[in-house]
Amino acid sequence: MRELEENERARRIAMLIDGDNAQPTLISNMLAETGKYGQVTIRRIYGDWTTANMSGWKDTLQTNAIQPIQQFRYTIGKNATDSAMIIDCMDILYEGVVDGFCLVSSDSDYTRLATRIREKGVFVMGIGKKMTPRAFVSACDVFVYSENLLPDVDFNRQTKSKKSAAGTESTAPDLVPLLRKGFDLAVQDDGWAFLGVLGQHLRQLDPSFDPRTYGYKQLSHLIKAQTDVFKMKVNKEQKDTAIISVTLKEGSE
Repeated sequence: MRELEENERARRIAMLIDGDNAQPTLISNMLAETGKYGQVTIRRIYGDWTTANMSGWKDTLQTNAIQPIQQFRYTIGKNATDSAMIIDCMDILYEGVVDGFCLVSSDSDYTRLATRIREKGVFVMGIGKKMTPRAFVSACDVFVYSENLLPDVDFNRQTKSKKSAAGTESTAPDLVPLLRKGFDLAVQDDGWAFLGVLGQHLRQLDPSFDPRTYGYKQLSHLIKAQTDVFKMKVNKEQKDTAIISVTLKEGSE
């Protein structure tokens, strides 16, 4: 586990932003999120900088050291950034100067690009709105919904857990089956699964899996809330570290 975390910290990532499909106010949060998976060594944003709708990017680009790439809009109503961003991405891929990519867009046109990157054995992350087509989401190793990066997200609200008429809490219908599948992949011979390993398998099953989508800041908080399905235990490894394990409750199989 520690070796995996060290490899992620050493990973060099190129962040390529579709300026027509991103929000300037979220860029610093996107950089921080991408920083969880490696060091962002290349930062580029693509768009037609002669148009008025790109004017809001100026301060953000300077603050976050992002290089703007000009791409004129030759056809009205057509995203001008697609071809330039794809060509640059393939150039960077074959130069071998990075170990991963972060594609910031909600456009399905980047699905094949993400697939091609993964075919080369290179890590690919996506950031986009919840409206992003599923094909693009599934083509990435990790996909983060930009709505989960909003600064005013209230993680105390359990948005996917509602009170039923009987007064008990019910979970979003698609959550528990996903958690069970992840647990089945992560469980050890003793019937327990390490929380970190569970999280990895959940990402493999669904690249967009994120506790924040369900109103929880961390996976441990999300699992802890599933009181009818899981129970947790914490083992102190060292003074400042702990290992969290998860198992199914009796009768929930």
